[in-house]
Amino acid sequence: MTPLYDWKELPAAVRDVVHDHLGPISETVPAAAMRSSSVAVTLRRDGRPSVFLKGVRGVSAAMRWLRNEAEIAPLLGGLAPEVLFQQDVGDWLVVGFAHVDGQPAALGPESPDLPAVATAVNRIGAIEAPHLRSLADRWKTPWWPRLAARAELSGALDVRRLASWEEKAPELLTGSCLLHTDLHADQFLLGDDGGACVVDWGWPASGAPWVDPAFLVIRLVAAGHRPADAEAWARAHTRWASASPDSVTAFAACVAGLWTGKAATESLARTARDYASWRLALTA
Repeated sequence: MTPLYDWKELPAAVRDVVHDHLGPISETVPAAAMRSSSVAVTLRRDGRPSVFLKGVRGVSAAMRWLRNEAEIAPLLGGLAPEVLFQQDVGDWLVVGFAHVDGQPAALGPESPDLPAVATAVNRIGAIEAPHLRSLADRWKTPWWPRLAARAELSGALDVRRLASWEEKAPELLTGSCLLHTDLHADQFLLGDDGGACVVDWGWPASGAPWVDPAFLVIRLVAAGHRPADAEAWARAHTRWASASPDSVTAFAACVAGLWTGKAATESLARTARDYASWRLALTA
């Protein structure tokens, strides 16, 4: 996790740049810890809209993700917070977003938030973004051959079949649609109007329109849905229905390997592995 700075701990040059863009700031409200930001704070301004400031210190993957988030914004319209400014200041990148009031979505069975989530996911999938790096390119390097030596995995999983399906994934998820690639409950902020704003666009990619819904299926399973029910929901309400069964199985195998190798939480990686194993059973 990137060390998080308080507003008052930022270099004077960084705070001066923010003031140049925003004017006087009356109050600062730190955000909850964020893994990839050096500063994340809501800036209150008397008589004017609040601004959410994110910043990263030092050239790093986290800085690239924040720059991605700022640069993808023009494609998104009202689907994501408006970017008000972005600027490099010494070894810092700071980005000011229009502040969005909202609550994270609940993804559990029978959640009243699911229709708004589906609407947002479908809006993402309707945006063309062929200029972005493809998810297929990002996923060219397989994970399961590297994970096969882990005894706790090889004893419980059919690693050979997972590796075989993983190899098929890149060619099956190609496309020109915009992908978020990291959709989960906290990325959907639900407003009083019932709509969902989608945040944290650090990993955008291009690919098939069913891919983001397929990511969401795994999150639904983690939230308590049975795999068949999660897929049925996605089939009925999103563009997941455009995927072939083989595409979904290959995707599941690939995500299970990726999240097992890199996931922040073991519980999420376990959910992905269980879902991939369930998909494999359907192909037996």
